[in-house]
Amino acid sequence: MTSRPQILAAARRLIDQSGWEKLTVRGLAAELGVGPTTLYHHVRDKGDLLFLLIHEYAEQIPHPDLPGEPRDRIIAAATAIHDALCEWPWAAEVLATPGFITRLGDSALWLIETIVAGAIDHGCTPPQAVYVFRSIWYYTVGEILVRVHTADRWADAERPADGETFFGGLDASRLPRLAALGDRWATLAWQDTYPEGLRAFVDGLLAQSTSAPGRTADR
Repeated sequence: MTSRPQILAAARRLIDQSGWEKLTVRGLAAELGVGPTTLYHHVRDKGDLLFLLIHEYAEQIPHPDLPGEPRDRIIAAATAIHDALCEWPWAAEVLATPGFITRLGDSALWLIETIVAGAIDHGCTPPQAVYVFRSIWYYTVGEILVRVHTADRWADAERPADGETFFGGLDASRLPRLAALGDRWATLAWQDTYPEGLRAFVDGLLAQSTSAPGRTADR
């Protein structure tokens, strides 16, 4: 008998090997040594399988201790989302597809609730709070995906791979700042600055949304 835990474990192996885009029900059935019809008793299609995988993982994400200040609660929840997706970066790409995030369970949605509630407690209107979350979400997912795709080319997390150069041959008379950075650009760009960027981003979003008279319009 093939159980759901066996199916999900095999699916995770295939994703780790080849990526989630190449995951198919037929390929998973072959991995398990069963016919595709057997799997359709457990999952409807590939989308359903991906949802089950992410839902199972999301339910295991620990809830951070929340600070008292709304701004700090937003940062704590966003950091928890970031750290969880760093462990499963392919999930960030799947969750970026339209409508997928709304299918998450209460445990994962609690983190989104925390960000939205923190923005409202800070003084944002509900539409502005959604704008704050959406902006943080785009920043977080984008940071993860860029880093993952870059890591595919850079095996060493401390420096670019041998021969990897950026802006080394630029005309200094036309682009002096980039030319001066030269080969240092790749090393500097690879540094993990997500925590600092998140804090600055949240501060800017909240200030923009609650400032007067330049208060961000409800959407």
